[in-house]
Parts: sequence; C-alpha cells; structure tokens
Amino acid sequence: MEDQYIPSILEIMGIEPAEAQQPKQKKKDLPEQDDPLYEIVKVKKTMTIHQARRINSELTLEKSLPWHFEPGVSYHCVSFGDVDSLTYLRVIVKQQRIRYAVISTWCMSLEDIKEIDSWLEAGYIHRIDFFCGEIFRGTYTKEYNEMKELCRKYGCKMSIFRNHSKIMLVYGERFNAVIESSANVNTNPRTEQTCITLDDGLCDFYLEFFNGIISFEREFDHVEKWTDYATGHGSEKGQESNKRAETPV
Repeated sequence: MEDQYIPSILEIMGIEPAEAQQPKQKKKDLPEQDDPLYEIVKVKKTMTIHQARRINSELTLEKSLPWHFEPGVSYHCVSFGDVDSLTYLRVIVKQQRIRYAVISTWCMSLEDIKEIDSWLEAGYIHRIDFFCGEIFRGTYTKEYNEMKELCRKYGCKMSIFRNHSKIMLVYGERFNAVIESSANVNTNPRTEQTCITLDDGLCDFYLEFFNGIISFEREFDHVEKWTDYATGHGSEKGQESNKRAETPV
C-alpha cells in the first residue's frame, strides 16, 4: 500500500512557503513618497543654554586668537561677556596634549567640571590640580562633590584655601603657558580680561607658589605635588615666597 500524501497546513490554506516567510505589508501602512509623512523618522537637534554659550564662546575666541601660539608672546584679551574662562584653556587643549595643568578659581560651574572630566578620560590632559576658594566647599556643594570624585578617579589634587585668584597653568607637549584672568571658571555675562603668556619661568613661578599652599581640604594630602618644573628650578616643598593658607575659623 502506497503512502498517502498529507498536505501541509500552508498548502491547505493556499499559501506558498515564500509568501509565509515574507508577509505582505499593507499598502496603507506606508505613505506615498510625495506624502509629508514619507520620512518615517524625523529628528530635531537641540542643545542646552550652556552648550550654546560654550560653542559661541569658542567660535568668538577662534576668530580673535591665532591658531598657533608663539613662545615668549603674551596675548591680552578683553571680552564683553561672550567668552567664558574655560574657553581659553580649551583653545590650548585643541593645540596640544597637556601633561599637567592647574586651575585656580574662587568657584567653578558643574558643566565645566564635567567637561574637564571628559578631557581627562580622553587623554587630552594627563593630570590637573584645582585650587579653589573657601566658599566653594560650603556654597557650591554639587560642584565640590563632583570635583572630589574627579580627583579620586584620576589621581588629581584639590586644595581649598582663602583664594580669589584666577590663574591657569599649562605644561604641554609643545609649549607651556599661563592664563591670568579676572573671570572665575564659569559662564559669566560680564566684561572680563584675560592674558595668555607662553613663558616657562612664569609657569614655574606660579607652580612653586601653589605647591606651597596648605589646604583646608586634607583628603588629597597624599597626592604628590607636581614638581617637573620647566626651567629645572623650584623644590617640592617650595621656597620662602610660598604662602601658607590661614586656618579656617
């Protein structure tokens, strides 16, 4: 007795196997090409106010400063609230990798701390130390805690003392620089002046001063001070000209 042929369920339903693998899409599910809805996914790009100001700040400064800085030259800048302080450091970060940097400021914004974290993560900066005013710890709690986490993560140093100076030091692969400014490291819509100077001796002068600071914040006392002076001068403990921070009341 011959085996009886048993049709599959697809054959019984009158469906070819190829049709079962690729079900037909209803025409009404897709708009016509001339229909405004033909682009199934639409995207709108937005940015925060801080991002917009940062971009405008960088574009404004790039129009005014040369792309390559010259050793021994100072660049004096006056801005009318359209350039934030960190942009000056950002310009140097775009020119070279930085072995070591210092930021001295009364206070600092959370967005700028996060941007510096991204530079450290990407390897643009090997190490950066912070010297902040006594107001930073008590008034800017979120920023203070974010900076502490950054320092713990990358082995950097944070010092708190009676500070109102606005100075940045840069020890780079190609040149060293000092950034002296009237502005704190935050977005400020006021007129500010800034001077960028490419001078090894001036870098070491400030570095030796900051290496002599004794901080109210003692968590990072174990972090070794940066002593790779550009001119070969200075000492780890600093000279008599170094200032000791006053004990907080």
